[in-house]
Amino acid sequence: MFDIAVLQGKRILVTGGGTGLGKEMAVGFAAHGAHVYICGRRKEVLDQAVREIRERSRGPADGPLTGLVNNAAANFLAPTESLSPRGYEAIRSTVMDGSFYASLACGKRWIAAGLPGAIISNLVTWVWTGSAYVVPSAMAKAAVHAMTMSLAVEWGPKGIRVNAIAPGPFPTEGAWDKLNPLAETGVGATQADEVPLRRFGKMDELRNLLIFLMSDGCSYITGDTISIDGGHHLAAPSTFAGLAKLSPADWQRAREAIQASVQKEKQARSI
Repeated sequence: MFDIAVLQGKRILVTGGGTGLGKEMAVGFAAHGAHVYICGRRKEVLDQAVREIRERSRGPADGPLTGLVNNAAANFLAPTESLSPRGYEAIRSTVMDGSFYASLACGKRWIAAGLPGAIISNLVTWVWTGSAYVVPSAMAKAAVHAMTMSLAVEWGPKGIRVNAIAPGPFPTEGAWDKLNPLAETGVGATQADEVPLRRFGKMDELRNLLIFLMSDGCSYITGDTISIDGGHHLAAPSTFAGLAKLSPADWQRAREAIQASVQKEKQARSI
């Protein structure tokens, strides 16, 4: 739906851009003319992602920044009473602190140089509804939602736009397994029949929203968190509400399934 050069001259950093939604976003930006940077914790994953992004988008990947996507995140399912301080810290530091520090680093440079910029944070619809069994993530994402509104007002006069998106279910390999460890039971993250549009989101639809928000064609939009979830948060219980049906034995099986998924990823990376 966009001209192939709609982001020509843009230089965009996507945090957590080596896998999942971040990699898909990077492909969309690069395919429409942007220079793309990605960052993450595992160099071998990033190197592979760079090769894939270039191959799928035919786009380059260098140059100074004009835009930032706060996509890096951490999350896992757990009854809140079972959380350890270390588990809470791992999620809070990645989602809330990471988004703030990345935004601050870019913002300070843009302000010092007198340059415009655009920040987009990848949130969740839980910023409005809350969500059981992922309380640290819901708290941290809500904090970034507040940051989005606050910085939009403070940095608007300096030419910096700050927005966020709140995707519904967009299944990706790896992350979706961890959020649906007992998928065969029909209990876990959102099921397609719980979404008013009766399907999961498509990556091109997510990329279209990101491209639009990063382009000059919507330069009057700032301070908004835009949902893209097929109407799910308006009609259904919160994403993980069904997990209340799980027994202690079910939770143990869920933990084992998540651990198996993590081990599978590690083995795949070592090949």
